[in-house]
Amino acid sequence: MPTTDRATPWRAARRIAAEAAAPLPAEDVPLDRAVGRVLAAAVRARADLPGSDTAAMDGYAVGAGGPWRVLGRVMAGGPVWPRALAAGQAVEIMTGAVVPAGAVAVLPYETADLTRAAAPDRPHIRRAGEDARAGAELAGAGWLVTPAVAGLLAQGGADEVPVRRRPRVRLVVTGDEVIGAGVPAPGQVRDVFGPMVSALVRGAGAVVAERLLLRDDPGLLADRLAAPDADVVVVTGSSSAGAADHLHRVLEKAGARRLVDRVACRPGGPQLLAALPDGRWVAGLPGNPFAGLVAALTVLQPLLYGLTGRAVPPAPRLPVHGDVVVTAPHTRLVPVRLAGDHAVVVPGSRPASLAGAAGADALAVLEDGWADGSPAELLPLT
Repeated sequence: MPTTDRATPWRAARRIAAEAAAPLPAEDVPLDRAVGRVLAAAVRARADLPGSDTAAMDGYAVGAGGPWRVLGRVMAGGPVWPRALAAGQAVEIMTGAVVPAGAVAVLPYETADLTRAAAPDRPHIRRAGEDARAGAELAGAGWLVTPAVAGLLAQGGADEVPVRRRPRVRLVVTGDEVIGAGVPAPGQVRDVFGPMVSALVRGAGAVVAERLLLRDDPGLLADRLAAPDADVVVVTGSSSAGAADHLHRVLEKAGARRLVDRVACRPGGPQLLAALPDGRWVAGLPGNPFAGLVAALTVLQPLLYGLTGRAVPPAPRLPVHGDVVVTAPHTRLVPVRLAGDHAVVVPGSRPASLAGAAGADALAVLEDGWADGSPAELLPLT
């Protein structure tokens, strides 16, 4: 497999990752387990919304023309009033109760005047089907099921909904020097990718199927790439060109196709995205923690969005203030804090340090031509 001579521009790398994978198959899940998942097909209303004319306020449902005499009370969920209201007739009614036939308005308690002759201009009645008719599409394929969407689908009568299967991710943290717990001894480092990348994976709608530390051994790495039960294998710390960086050679022997091989960004340049012959994916992240975070946001997060059928959310743009040098063709990604209508660069960020990113709200994408105060895209970190 030939070596890529030119690094992929950052924006192109992110687009490639987002468009590389087809969405995973669909599965039906109970509505209360669908939040955070992506709909695989449209969900339609099973009945009119609302199903009947209902009161939008607590007050009095009145027939045409007053003054009105109160005949009784109608409660939400209680029996429907058995007779049509004639002129001069009214019933006390609660929000959500079915409005009697013949009612022209609901007079709210706060402003009700039963001695007046005419009904108010604003009826305070929700008419049957005014939100949606039976069979109408409530949410389309590709929609993220948020709490509000789940509530809407429940209103429409949904019990189960079709969603894309969650991608399963195997996280392989390589390095003889990496330890998983405790205080590192001289020459050792703690695994930061386990907690950091696992959180990013879950935030993108995927699940961590396996998470392990691996010695710098190409045979062990090849075994973990070949192991089943993972749609994506994330390998950290083996994507550069050092003596212990085996990922490129392992991928070549496996017959993988590299879609991204190095990215023109700082930090995070030595990253890659590859497709294995069996249709699974490999994302390679550099071993420096902040560089690895940048790479995860560049190729891993968009890939996971694509597998779930979710579009990459549009990045907000704000003016960014700070002392940063951007040198073409490299894109700089720097941590920033939000400050109202602009963002401010967190100083002192380095490829091996997460201190700046930990105190930031987003990463600003600074491209050729950016100057202090110019607008830039922001990739949220929360």
